[in-house]
Amino acid sequence: MIRFNQLKYWFFLLLIISSTSLQAQSKKQQELENRKQEIQKEIQQINTLLFQGKSEQKSVLSSVENLNYKIAVRQNLISITNQQANLLTREINNNQKNITKLRDKLKLLKEEYAAMVVKSYKSKSEQSKVMFLLSSINFQQAYKRLQYIKQYAEHQKKRGEEIKVKTLELQELNKDLLKQKRDKQKLIDENRLAKNELEKERAQHKILMASIKKDLNKYTSQIRTKQKEADKIDKEIEKIIREAMASSNKKAGQSTSSTTFALTAEDKILAANFTSNKGRLPWPVEKGVVKVRYGTQRSPIDRSIPIKSNGVRILTNKNEKVRAVFNGTVMSIMTPKNGNNTVLIRHGNYITIYKNLSKIFVEKGDKIITKENIGEVLTNRASGETILSFVIYKEGKTQNPAHWIYKMN
Repeated sequence: MIRFNQLKYWFFLLLIISSTSLQAQSKKQQELENRKQEIQKEIQQINTLLFQGKSEQKSVLSSVENLNYKIAVRQNLISITNQQANLLTREINNNQKNITKLRDKLKLLKEEYAAMVVKSYKSKSEQSKVMFLLSSINFQQAYKRLQYIKQYAEHQKKRGEEIKVKTLELQELNKDLLKQKRDKQKLIDENRLAKNELEKERAQHKILMASIKKDLNKYTSQIRTKQKEADKIDKEIEKIIREAMASSNKKAGQSTSSTTFALTAEDKILAANFTSNKGRLPWPVEKGVVKVRYGTQRSPIDRSIPIKSNGVRILTNKNEKVRAVFNGTVMSIMTPKNGNNTVLIRHGNYITIYKNLSKIFVEKGDKIITKENIGEVLTNRASGETILSFVIYKEGKTQNPAHWIYKMN
């Protein structure tokens, strides 16, 4: 009886450990699968958006940037797939260990059950049971012996049922193991295809970089010029924000040198709502991929040149409409000579900025609602690309849009 209780304890413990481990691994596997699908969708969008510009003459700089970006995304996909395969390998190993343990425990259980059956058979006759009862000293002992006979029979029945249950568990584990092995092989095949595509893209990238190195000074000069233009617009934007903060403080009777907005009760509610939607704001375009991320990065052409980005640059479709990411008021509209039209929308003490517009549908002072179209993205004639620059400020400091926009990884 004691050995059966021990077996029961170990089966129960094994079941809990296996169940908890499988749940954790299954959750992680699902997270990886979701991320993989997002990356695959991003690659499809990249192919679609880049394909649109193939009919037009693209600059070598844009082609290298596009390939560099696509290679990075492809490498991310391979990394995710590798993680999935490694996780499946651990699951397969755990399953194999659990199967071995379960087989061993089942063997012991069957041996114990067989011994019980033999013992029961030897004392099976009704005469033996009657003699066992009649040999009792008193009625109370006879009653207890009768209960023991019943309990022993019930215990024997339970052991038989337990063997059936454990046998079924073993069969299910074997089925899971076969499925896991098929899934792993599928991931291996997917990774092989992804690596083949990656090698093709790297080869194209190598050819383009070789042509650039022949006249590197020319291309680095173009990069520096583009960065200077972007810096100039950023400084104008910062000036507009400082003036807006000074104006709000002047109206509130506060110091105009303050580096924060003087908020009205309505502004405070709007800012609080904007903050509460962090990570859930809609994209400023319906379809697009982030080509340049927030922060300072090295140029793919010349690693010695830093590329500063106050926001993100989103590659999108031609004639794509730009939409506000939250309720607010048009604070300012910039129309510089280079045609890089810009709209600034204020949301309490937050400002969202939409740069590189060909058309503007709003005016300064307009009240805007979430997802309302405010303009159209400009398509660059030289590169054939349609890119929106999107920036978020809190007071006078930039924010990483990836932390605010839904699934902008």
